[in-house]
Amino acid sequence: MPARSSAFHELVWFKSSYSGANTTECVECAHVPYGVLIRDSKDADGSVVSVEAGAWRFFVAGLRRERPAVCA
Repeated sequence: MPARSSAFHELVWFKSSYSGANTTECVECAHVPYGVLIRDSKDADGSVVSVEAGAWRFFVAGLRRERPAVCA
């Protein structure tokens, strides 16, 4: 669900350590009490996606397993 607020500018945003030198295709994340916010690093004033903590943990665990994504 997209979310937007001027308070998002006060958050600590970070890029993945896997982003490397290619800054044209990065997302930034910020931790919030209920989960994580995600935005396009090239458009800091654009849309922000809110992800609940459990869904974020599931997503990260899947990345760590390095398995191909399964779409149902």
